[in-house]
Amino acid sequence: MSEEPAVGSESKRSLISALLGIIGILLYAITGWLYLGTGLVMPYPWVYGMWAIWVAGVFVLVRVVRQSPAWTATVPVAAVVIWVTLVELGSWLFGWTA
Repeated sequence: MSEEPAVGSESKRSLISALLGIIGILLYAITGWLYLGTGLVMPYPWVYGMWAIWVAGVFVLVRVVRQSPAWTATVPVAAVVIWVTLVELGSWLFGWTA
């Protein structure tokens, strides 16, 4: 005998997925503060590139939200990893300091 899922399980899964999507969007908005403050550490030609990376991340975020909202929280994590990596590389290679 095969068990059929409960009637409310699909709507519950959809609600959880939507909540994860909203959390991911809010977290990505918070990463915007990191990227806006990049000018305190990097020279401005590089800051414009960082802002372009953040805007590109918005397009990625929209795509992920539409396809699989449960994975939306990975986009802000990736944004922070990219920011930290580029700031650290800049400080090691070019001597950028705050």
